[in-house]
This record gives sequence, structure tokens and C-alpha cells, in this order.
Amino acid sequence: MEIMHKASSSLSCKISFFPSPDNIDSPRTLATPFRHSSASSNSQLLQLQLNRSKNHRPALSPLRCTASDSVKRQEMAGKDGQDPRIQKISSAIRVIPDFPKPGIMFQDITTLLLDTKAFRDTIDLFVERYKDKNISVVAGIEARGFIFGPPIALAIGAKFVPMRKPNKLPGEVISEEYSLEYGTDKMEMHVGAVEAGERALIIDDLIATGGTLCAAIRLLERVGVHVVECACVIELPELKGRDRLGDKPLFVLVDGA
Repeated sequence: MEIMHKASSSLSCKISFFPSPDNIDSPRTLATPFRHSSASSNSQLLQLQLNRSKNHRPALSPLRCTASDSVKRQEMAGKDGQDPRIQKISSAIRVIPDFPKPGIMFQDITTLLLDTKAFRDTIDLFVERYKDKNISVVAGIEARGFIFGPPIALAIGAKFVPMRKPNKLPGEVISEEYSLEYGTDKMEMHVGAVEAGERALIIDDLIATGGTLCAAIRLLERVGVHVVECACVIELPELKGRDRLGDKPLFVLVDGA
């Protein structure tokens, strides 16, 4: 006899009862009719059959419970210390080959923004990390740092400061030049947006060579701000941008394809 009990959608317990072959009485023996005429004989035979039934019950096998693959994977992820939300975020990011030019694998976060659960998880992971670090400034690098920076800043009670490309800010600016693969560029911030002694988090969607993050760090430190950490959704580790940051900590959620 077999009974199936579903404990949950991903865990099933199968309970099987297997009579021991050595303890199964022959059906003919148990069903032998009473053909003796004497009451004493009938009584003795009935008692013998009752005793045999009591002493030869089917033996039950132990309970066997097996978890499905999904439960095992969750347990392994917990042991490895990886947050289960990370895989969902990673799978929500689309990779487009040969954009904007041949040989580039473009990490498209617009598909992440379409997935409300993955987008919220992305923000929540950053907020959980920085909510108790006494950060007063979240500096977002143009342009996709403007997507992730403001909700993080609001959640941790910090102000958001945009770090923009040249000639984008209307007021007086302070600028920092940095190197590109071919040539140079500048990053600018409004004068007075931050104050000396403040603690800042720099946020962007992706770190590749690390040039823009380095420029943002230098720009903030020039006016006396302490950069607590840099944070990105995606890292391209083969480009070794992390190495350019020196001793400045970097926190990322996923590695790019």
C-alpha cells in the first residue's frame, strides 16, 4: 500500500508500507473452513488462527521523505550566503551583443525596470546594506545612476546629488576630468550640493573600466566629502575596474555576461 502526502508545492513525502515476505500468511491457510464436528476442535482451531494473525502482522518500512530539486537549491543558496533575490535580478537583465558597436556585450537594465519585483529587490538590497551607515549623500552618475540613486536616497534618508556630463547643470559647477579609451571627458557637480564632512555613497548601474567611478570619488573628496562606498548593479570583472578604485570599497549585485 502506498500513500502520497504533499507537504508543499516543492516538497513531497512518500509513505510506503511493505509487508515483509517472511511474515505473510498464505490466504488458503487463513481461509481454511471449519470442518471439525466437535466444539472443542473448532475452538482450538479458531484460537490457533487468531494467534497466528496476531503474531504475523505485516512489517512497515520506515518513512521515506525526499525533497525536490528546488528545495535543495534553496538550501544550498542559503549555505553559500547568496541572497535568493540575486538570481532573479540577474535573469531580468538583458544582454544585447554588438551594441553600440561590434564586440560589445551591452548590459540592458531596461528589462530589469520592467520587472517590478526584480526592480524592487534591487533597490531593497542596496537599502538594506546602507540604511545604518549614516550616509547623508547618494551621488548618482549620469545617466543610469539617476534611476537607482533617488529611491535609495529616499529610503535611507539621504539627499541625492547628480554627477553630470559637461554643460548639463545650470548653476556653478565643480568638475573633474577623467580618461576614456580614446580621449578624455569631464564630470560635474553643482557647487554647494555637498558639504565637507558628509558621508557619501556613489551609485551607478555598471562598473567596466572604473573611470567614471574614480572621477566621482575624486570630485567628492576634493570638497571634503568622505566616500563610504561605491555601488553598482553589474560588474564586468574582466575589465578590472575594481582595481582602479584602490582601497575604496565596491559593492555589486551581479557579474555581467
